[in-house]
Amino acid sequence: MERNAAWLSIDAERRALARDLAPLGETSWSTPSLCAGMTVREVLAHLTVSGAVSGPRWFAGVVRARFDFDKQVDDRLREQLGASPAETLSRFRSTIGSRISPPLPRMALLGEMVVHGEDIRRPLGLVREYPEATLTALLRYYASTDQVVVAKKRVRGLRLEAVDTATTIGKGDVVRGSTLALIMAMTGRSAYCAELTGPGVADLLTRSS
Repeated sequence: MERNAAWLSIDAERRALARDLAPLGETSWSTPSLCAGMTVREVLAHLTVSGAVSGPRWFAGVVRARFDFDKQVDDRLREQLGASPAETLSRFRSTIGSRISPPLPRMALLGEMVVHGEDIRRPLGLVREYPEATLTALLRYYASTDQVVVAKKRVRGLRLEAVDTATTIGKGDVVRGSTLALIMAMTGRSAYCAELTGPGVADLLTRSS
């Protein structure tokens, strides 16, 4: 996916997530997300960082955190959380159209929007029909790299077959399912393995847990 197309897809995912979360009641914001130890509100604040913190600011934060990257991520999240869920959502909404980002590939930013978007949506019972082009591009991206998230290593020696997009990647024991379920499983969301079939699922489940 070329650079401008990736940015437009990021905008589309930010817009869709903001729209999905707009009707959320106050208590729903404290729902545990699929990210261990984080609520859906905290994950949304984390997503805001990707559209609000530039490369130089990100590096400055790393230095302040003494190169403790987990602390850096948490510090930035707390900066964007705001005083209320409404403020958290408002801050996230302000990133739509932003071209500010930490030093990450555009595809990593798009992947973060889809994967963390599902980390938020699934516990809330929300469903999004993602564009086929977005999911196909992300499946290929994650199968090719461990740069930001360990994904390539998880699917090594497996053949991924996306039944909804007719995309096939890799060689080995077959893991078959929707493109979204494959993406989520290969980025460590083991719950999505229940939506997959094939002799390679057991291996992927072990690697995703």
